[in-house]
Amino acid sequence: MVTEVTGMMTVVQCWDDGVTADVRLIEILRRHGARATFNLCAGLHEAERKPAGWAYKETEVWRLGWNEMRNVYDGFTIANHSLTHPRLEQISVDAACREIAEGRERLQQFFEQSVPGFVYPFGSYNETVMSAVRKAGHMYARTTQSVGKPFPPENPMAFHPSCHFLAANFWSRYEKAKECGVFYFWGHAYELISEPMWAAFEEMIAGINADPETRWGNVADLFDEASDALNVPDKPDTDDT
Repeated sequence: MVTEVTGMMTVVQCWDDGVTADVRLIEILRRHGARATFNLCAGLHEAERKPAGWAYKETEVWRLGWNEMRNVYDGFTIANHSLTHPRLEQISVDAACREIAEGRERLQQFFEQSVPGFVYPFGSYNETVMSAVRKAGHMYARTTQSVGKPFPPENPMAFHPSCHFLAANFWSRYEKAKECGVFYFWGHAYELISEPMWAAFEEMIAGINADPETRWGNVADLFDEASDALNVPDKPDTDDT
């Protein structure tokens, strides 16, 4: 791993659901040179942005439109969050396999980049779903369970992050993670519902960026570098559907 060579902690992050708040979030990430992965549901987007049909803490959530997504996510990594965000373990095996495989296929075709990662909708899964995710060619699948040592995972198809970005003990987990070399946080941009929250988020990103003991990385690169040891599937090509 890179961390073993440099002695620095690699910080990786990902954001779910392809919402319009990602635009502002990405502006912050770009200002500080931060890398990130965005986990998208290809079947939930239309040509233009639209309401998601629900609200988060009384703030209406909107999804981005295909007509802006290439520009919004330019320079960032895309991962598969299923086609339509169902609880995969509660639908038929055939339906779950379609959700997983078609979601990845559509994203690869649209963004013209490999889509090596998967994120379980609602963080829920079972052994059958894990097997389907691996069979579809994904290198890893993220859960929502926080752990002290996220990498390397016991099973790449159950890759647990360090914590949510709003975790009360975010910074203590961050410092503790320097012992293992990887810190992985996640969230949804729509959770940033006030100007103080946006300011605090930028301060957080700036703080990580200024830390001489850390470096930004991409989630998939962790597995790409350690693929032989972890026995993960080969990194999918853009035309591997």
